[in-house]
Amino acid sequence: MKKFTLFVFLLVVALLVGGGVFLAGWDIPAPQKRVEKVLPNDRFPK
Repeated sequence: MKKFTLFVFLLVVALLVGGGVFLAGWDIPAPQKRVEKVLPNDRFPK
């Protein structure tokens, strides 16, 4: 049972480290959609 627990623990650690490396190396593209919103002048005090 002790070896099984050690194996599960090492597997979880390896998955966490692997996931961290994957996310750190993943080149997520920036959004390309242009957003334009008209703000009324009444919202800004003079």
